[in-house]
Amino acid sequence: MSRFRRANDGTTFFFTVIAYRRRPILCDTVIRTALRDAIRAVRVSQPFSIDGWVLLPDHMHCIWTLPPDDTDFSQRWSQIKHRVSYVCGNQYRMRGSDAQARRGEGTIWQRRFWEHRIRDDIDMQRHLDYIHFNPVKHGYAETARAWPYSTFGRYVNAGVYAADWGGTAEVRRLDFE
Repeated sequence: MSRFRRANDGTTFFFTVIAYRRRPILCDTVIRTALRDAIRAVRVSQPFSIDGWVLLPDHMHCIWTLPPDDTDFSQRWSQIKHRVSYVCGNQYRMRGSDAQARRGEGTIWQRRFWEHRIRDDIDMQRHLDYIHFNPVKHGYAETARAWPYSTFGRYVNAGVYAADWGGTAEVRRLDFE
């Protein structure tokens, strides 16, 4: 089995988590509710703050800050994915691989996730912009504010973004790749 290098320093991380076979199920009410409940439950025993989030039909991006000297985001994601799969697994069951069946894995989530340690304030702002622009980039909304499943509104209320950010020609020209 491959060993994947994971970040082991710093406490703020950007994540991308993808639905199994990129099925467009993550914005379904039952999945959103289970995800919210799983996050709340995991945060009780393994705290983290949510700095940014966007939930799209087949993937999500988020930024978490963990407590100082704690980088165990893998365990947190494992518990969150497990809880959502436990609640929603029967409703979203599909044929997975034989290896998945042997491991007892569900078919809601891709097995792994991608993470990036946020290095500084500029890196944080770029990743927040990426998160909040993602629904526009993928054609789900005309502006960042129009997408209901993100933390964009929190940042508008805090005065970080203008309400029309993400729909202007200037923002559309930014390189979010």
